[in-house]
Amino acid sequence: MKITETPLAGLLIIEPRVFSDHRGFFFESYNLKQFAENGILANFVQDNHSRSAKSTVRGLHYQVNPGQDKLVRVIAGEIFDVAVDIRRNSPTFGQWYGCMLTSENKKQLYVPIGFAHGFCVTSENAEVIYKCTDFYSPKDERGIAWNDSAIGIKWPVKTPILSAKDKQHPRLAVVPPDSLFML
Repeated sequence: MKITETPLAGLLIIEPRVFSDHRGFFFESYNLKQFAENGILANFVQDNHSRSAKSTVRGLHYQVNPGQDKLVRVIAGEIFDVAVDIRRNSPTFGQWYGCMLTSENKKQLYVPIGFAHGFCVTSENAEVIYKCTDFYSPKDERGIAWNDSAIGIKWPVKTPILSAKDKQHPRLAVVPPDSLFML
């Protein structure tokens, strides 16, 4: 397993070791021992699976009280995956990082508590699976506008497909401090 740090502290790209032959491939998408050896001490309790059409943008989502670490990967298609630092006292507060996750490259993005997460589907369809360290809690669900100009994410879509909820998220500048995180 190869783990690469991003410019945003704590946000990691994980590349599993893939074994391929004439039958196909095999890889470990998660191994508690290897993650712990690399400082990722997440206790995952829930797996989620979504399928989305091309140009769908989901996000920017996060959960409070206490929040969720996420381990995101694509099992079909490709996405532009994004995380935004929403830790108020972080030197990279309000900055974003994006990368391509595909069923071909098998990369994963580890998104710790303190980041809002979203993605844009760049293939005809994409299936995304992600692990979470806390159970979904509707009352603790939060979001930030996918197109907040102060954040400036360079989404690879001109006219996104959005849920009604994702159209209503506020800009980061007006999110109450108690709905953000500290380092």
